[in-house]
Amino acid sequence: MEEEIDKESINLIYADPPYNLSGRPLNLTNNTTGGAFYKMNEEWDTWDYESYMDFTEKWIRNSWKVLIPSGSLYISCTYHNIGEIIFIAKRIGFKINNIITWYKTNAMPNITKRTFTHATEYVCWFVKGNKWVYNYEDLKKLNPHKTKNGELKQMRDFLDFIELPIVQGKERLRNNNGRAIHPTQKPEKLLEIIIMASSKKGDIVLDPFFGTGTTGVVCSRLGRKWIGIEINRTYYQVAHRRLFITKRREKRYVKN
Repeated sequence: MEEEIDKESINLIYADPPYNLSGRPLNLTNNTTGGAFYKMNEEWDTWDYESYMDFTEKWIRNSWKVLIPSGSLYISCTYHNIGEIIFIAKRIGFKINNIITWYKTNAMPNITKRTFTHATEYVCWFVKGNKWVYNYEDLKKLNPHKTKNGELKQMRDFLDFIELPIVQGKERLRNNNGRAIHPTQKPEKLLEIIIMASSKKGDIVLDPFFGTGTTGVVCSRLGRKWIGIEINRTYYQVAHRRLFITKRREKRYVKN
């Protein structure tokens, strides 16, 4: 962001940064409640606390610099890091508009039986300035709930508390051994809601933790331009194949 992206050139940023949850492996290969379970344990997600705070402040501060004055920043998080993210973002100058709760309908059950079941993640919506984009009418079309007459409905029963499964089926990207390529691949539907809410066609959307390219996939489908930043070579290659190689093959197939 510091070297390659112009200041105040980005309309919307969606970020799914490291949650700093790794460090202790937990593998339940014989799990009977939805298949094998492997606790996330990635090198890129392991930080000491001060380093994590420093890293978080740097990328959020750079997000402020590249966003236009009416831009939005959405950050995925859990209860582990939501406090730090809100504190840092507000200190930099962002205003928090909403916290979206994503209820994972197929979350793992309570394995340890020592805490309440962890079945939710959060998306914090921050804005820069007072003239942010919010496409209310477009979002109403995404609400699966309707009035008794079948008309579009207000969104208080949908957007503040979004029920979506953890990515599965054909949408989940897997290695040859069946393991998920990326442990925190986000649902395309979640990105669709965010991008529809806070950008317009032709706007530029930045994802500084691009992973396997879900933001790019959804932006392309919705007519937005996008920029993705990813340092992990494996994820980059998967995203490139997903966004360019596979799509070209699909277009040739449709054309023929």
